[in-house]
Amino acid sequence: MDRIVKDVGDIQTRLIDHRPITQGEIRYFVREFEEKRGFRESRLLENVNKMVVESNDQVLPKCSQCMQEHLCDVLTRLEAANHMAQRIQQRELEAHQMQLSMEKLKHDWEQFLKDQQHLKEEVDEEHAKAVGRLSTQYSEMKKDLSKLSPF
Repeated sequence: MDRIVKDVGDIQTRLIDHRPITQGEIRYFVREFEEKRGFRESRLLENVNKMVVESNDQVLPKCSQCMQEHLCDVLTRLEAANHMAQRIQQRELEAHQMQLSMEKLKHDWEQFLKDQQHLKEEVDEEHAKAVGRLSTQYSEMKKDLSKLSPF
């Protein structure tokens, strides 16, 4: 009877306890997943390697050749643009200096006109004084002349 109980226990354990089967399935799934992932990653790495080799063999020499061909032209254009920028900057500097000199000349002219106006006023004042002195002198001379001549 012990033996029957033991056999029934073993059968019951196999029928009800699915842990070993589940663990086997899990191991199988993980192994398949890792193999597929490894294949996919190796394919991706191979594709990347092909692209790098192609770039090194074809694209890089073409780019280098194109760069060598056009570098001289670019340098010439850059020098021309630099020269034009320097000329523009020089013209702007000259225009600014001319504007400053024009402002100085305008200020000097205004000062000259003020000085001339001041001198004119002084001359007019001296002229008025001279006219006044001459008028008084002639009037005195006229009085003296009228006293001397009884005619």
